[in-house]
Order: sequence, then structure tokens, then C-alpha cells
Amino acid sequence: MKEIVIIGAGGFGREIKMLIDQINQKELSYTLRGFYDDNLQLPDKINGIPYLGSIDDLINREKPGTHIALGIGTPRVKAELVERLEKYDYQFPSLIHPNAIIGADEVSIGKGSVVCAGTIITCNIKIGDFVTLNLACTVGHDTTIGNFASFMPSVNISGEVLIQEKVYVGTGAKIINQLEIGANTTVGAGAVVAKSLPESCTAVGIPAKPIKFH
Repeated sequence: MKEIVIIGAGGFGREIKMLIDQINQKELSYTLRGFYDDNLQLPDKINGIPYLGSIDDLINREKPGTHIALGIGTPRVKAELVERLEKYDYQFPSLIHPNAIIGADEVSIGKGSVVCAGTIITCNIKIGDFVTLNLACTVGHDTTIGNFASFMPSVNISGEVLIQEKVYVGTGAKIINQLEIGANTTVGAGAVVAKSLPESCTAVGIPAKPIKFH
């Protein structure tokens, strides 16, 4: 059993706790010690698990090799945290729900990534580090997903799509095949991406069009 802590005690952090519980129901793998979060007003226990303190407390207390899960969905925040923590030699396991369907042919999933219940990943797919695939997402063949990208529930990614790092895709969005989404771009909930999108924009609608750049 590996000891693990979760950074982030908000909604997604609590869902990560649920994911770890369900991994353990399938095969005992982790002892969850608690949450770290910079919200100092949190109660002593969250869903029965201790609140352990701030990120500074984590750095001061946790030894190299500690397993850490990021209960955070925002790509920029994930990237900033990892940059802050990577020099301490912590471990960031990939957490994959037991009922996720993942093809056996040429699929790779990077460290610190989260694959939630109901997600389907087919074949010849490369998923980077610290990627979040929330509930019931689908990823089609020959797709590449960059580091820190986050996909909210029920996102559908067709085949041969290139998604650069730190992309955020809202709930229920669809991405048509053979497209590219540039780094740091946000796709709104329910959007249909029918043409490639540039980097650092927010795109919404059917079909999705950039409405601002940042």
C-alpha cells in the first residue's frame, strides 16, 4: 500500500478521493492520508479524511517519494503547482478508474494523469503528464494530448486530433477529427470544434469560434 495525499479539497479533490476509494475496492493500492489546500478555513476532516494544511505545510512535512494526486482541474494551476513541487522528488502516480476502457494498442498515459469513470481511450493515443479526463470522456484513435490539459465530463474527442498543452475543454464539448487545438486555449461547455483553434484563445459555440485572446 502506497501512502498518498491529495492537493486540493474542493469538488474535484473530493472526487479524486472517491476515485482512490474505488481503485482500492478493485485492488488495495493506496492509503489516503489527507488533503492539502491553501484554504485555511477548511474543517479538520473532509469526507472523513483529515485536512493536513497548506501547500507550504506539505513541502515542510512530506518526504521525497511521497505520492501526490492533484485534485485540481485548471491547467494553469496544475502547471504552477508542479513547477513548485517537482524539485522535491515527490511521486505523481496516474490514477485510472477501474471501469475506464483503455485500448491495448499503443496507448501511453503520462505521470500524474487522472482518468475518471466511464472514460474510453481507444488506440494509438499519447496522453501527456498531468492530464485530466473527467467522467465519461472519449478519446479517438491517433490523438495526442499535451501536458496539463483538462477535459470536463462527457467531452468527445474524435480521431487524429492534436491537443497542445494546458488546454481546457468544458463539459459536453465535441472535437471533430483531424484538428489541432493550440496551447493554453479554452473551449466552452457544449461547443463543437469543427475547425482548428489557435493558441491562447477562448472559443465557444456551434461551430466553436474564438471570442477573445489571452
